[in-house]
Amino acid sequence: MNSNLKLIVSILVIGLLGLLVSGCAATITRNADGSLTVETSMTADSLQSELTAAIADPLIQDLTVQLQSGYIDVSATRKRLNSDQTDSLTFRLDLGVSNGHLTASISNALLDGQPLEANRVAEWNGRIANRLEQFGQRRANSSLQSVSVTNQAITMTWHVETARSQGN
Repeated sequence: MNSNLKLIVSILVIGLLGLLVSGCAATITRNADGSLTVETSMTADSLQSELTAAIADPLIQDLTVQLQSGYIDVSATRKRLNSDQTDSLTFRLDLGVSNGHLTASISNALLDGQPLEANRVAEWNGRIANRLEQFGQRRANSSLQSVSVTNQAITMTWHVETARSQGN
């Protein structure tokens, strides 16, 4: 086995082990030019964990996600400062692709029926997109081709350049 092939096999094995540990499933297909198509999927439980980490607000509790066909419904409670009272937080999350990267777009963000501040929504959009992209992306030479949301999972399809596809 030549050294390039050993390196590729090692990288794929390490990547697959990482996917198994992370709760993310992957299907890898080699293309005719030597590049790879990698399809990763994320469950609602994994998404819920990643969204909680991306939002990173210690006052937000009990965040839950419900996968719908094409989008995600998110709900949580938000504890008030210096009080035992909580408010209801809800929003819709749509995922997309722009220039090979994941995009996140929150809409209908309401805190006890009142619209959430636009700057907070914009910040969450960026953090959610970055976090979910890192969760699904396993190689530096990859670009996101598509993302889909079904009632069962979020699926991301990546195009991965390899030494072979780059002529090395």
